[in-house]
Amino acid sequence: MRKRRNYHTIGGSISSLSNLREESSQMSRGFPEVSPTAVPRAVQTEINQDSVVNGAANIQSEYVISKSGDNSTVALNDRVGNGGSGDTMQTVHESPSIEISGEVCGEEDFPDVKVEHQETFLGHTSPISRCCFSASGNNIASASLDGTVRIWTYDSSTPVSRNATIYCGTEILSLDWECKSDRLLLIGTSDGCIKAWNVDAKRVVCDLNTTQAFPSVLDIKCSPVEPIFVSAAGSGGAGSNYFDNLGFASLTVWNMKTWKPMTVLPLGEDPPAITSLCFNHNGKILAASAVDGMIHMFDMSAGLQITGWPAHDSSISSILFGPDETSIFSLGSDRKIFEWSLQNQGQILWSRDCSRFSYPLKGSQYCRHEMALDASGRRLLVTSSSVRAPIYQVQGHLNGWRTLPHGAPITAVDWHPTSPIFLTGSADNSVRVTSLS
Repeated sequence: MRKRRNYHTIGGSISSLSNLREESSQMSRGFPEVSPTAVPRAVQTEINQDSVVNGAANIQSEYVISKSGDNSTVALNDRVGNGGSGDTMQTVHESPSIEISGEVCGEEDFPDVKVEHQETFLGHTSPISRCCFSASGNNIASASLDGTVRIWTYDSSTPVSRNATIYCGTEILSLDWECKSDRLLLIGTSDGCIKAWNVDAKRVVCDLNTTQAFPSVLDIKCSPVEPIFVSAAGSGGAGSNYFDNLGFASLTVWNMKTWKPMTVLPLGEDPPAITSLCFNHNGKILAASAVDGMIHMFDMSAGLQITGWPAHDSSISSILFGPDETSIFSLGSDRKIFEWSLQNQGQILWSRDCSRFSYPLKGSQYCRHEMALDASGRRLLVTSSSVRAPIYQVQGHLNGWRTLPHGAPITAVDWHPTSPIFLTGSADNSVRVTSLS
C-alpha cells in the first residue's frame, strides 16, 4: 500500500485558482425538476445496428406502462420499418433485490425518474466501457469490451451519415469528443494507442502511441478552448486489484494540429496512476485524480501543478468541476462522493454515500465507476453495480431518483450538454438514451 501524502500546496495556495479563473458564463438553464414519482408512462425505442457504417438503424418502438405498486412492467412492441406485425406482447419482471453470495441486498428506496422517452442501442456485443455525447449532443460514441467504438445518433431528425463502427482490436479505456464540434473523436486503448477519428471522413486521421513505459490510456480530455488534449497513461503493475494494476502515472499534453506531444505535466517521482481528468470552462485549469486519493490541479499556461489535496482514503475513479467552478466533485472507489470547495480548500460542501448501489459482485471486472453532472449542475448520475443507477440532487433536500432498469450493472454514464437527457451503458451490452419529462 502506498503511503498517503499529506495535504500540500504547490506554487501557491488555492487562491491561485481564483486568479486564473474567469467569471463563468455558464448559468443554470432552469430545466424542470424531475418529479419524484413512479413512471406512469414512457416511450422506449430499441435501435439494433449490426453495422452502422452505411445504413440507418433498425428501430423498434416500445410503449412501457409501469403499474404502481407492482414489480412487473407490461411492454407492447410495435416494430417500425422492419415488417413486424406490432402485436407482440412482452412482460418484463423486475427483481426487487439481488442475491449475492447467499445474501440479499435490497436496492435503495429511490423513486423512479419520470421519463418522457427512452431509446436503447443494441449494436454492441460486449459490456459497455464508455459512452458520451458529442459537443452538440446530436451524436453519441459508445465503446465496449470487444474493442469496438460505435458512433450513432438517437434523434430521427439527425442525419445518420456519420454513423460508424471503429475496430480497435483491444480494450478501449477512454473516449472524448473535440469540444468545439462533432468532427473529431479521440479514443484511448489499453495498448498505448490514441486514435483520432474524423466523423465526416469516416476514418482515423491520426494514430498516436504513448511511450512503451505507459501503455494504458486511462483517460483523455480535450481542452474546451485550445486545440490540445491531455492523456493520462498508466504503466501497469502486478497488484492484486484493479487500481494497483494501473501502476505509475504519466500526463502528456498533445497538439491537435500537429498531433505531436507538447509537454509532460510534472507529477513527482513514481506518481500513482491518474484515473480521471477534467478541464474548467476556459481550459486554464486541469484537475486530475489519482489512485492514492489525491486531487491535483494544474495551471495549463505554466504547465505546473499549483495545488493538491488528499480527497479520499482510497482511489478516486472520477472527478468533475461543479457548474460554477467554485467546487469539484470526486467519486472514490469507496463509493463516497464529495463536493470540495475550491475557495476554502479541504472544505466539503456536499457528500453522498452510494455504496448501496455498489454490491461486491463476485468475479466482477467492472471496477471503474464514473459520474456525470447535468447541464444545470443540479443532478448527478453515477454508475452502479445494480441494474439501476442513482441520480442525486446536488445540494438538495431530496435524496434523488433512480433510472429505469437495465439487464445488468450500469458501467458508463453521461448527460446531454444542454438538455435533460442522459446516457447509461450497461454490462448487458446496451446503451440507453433517456429523456426526462
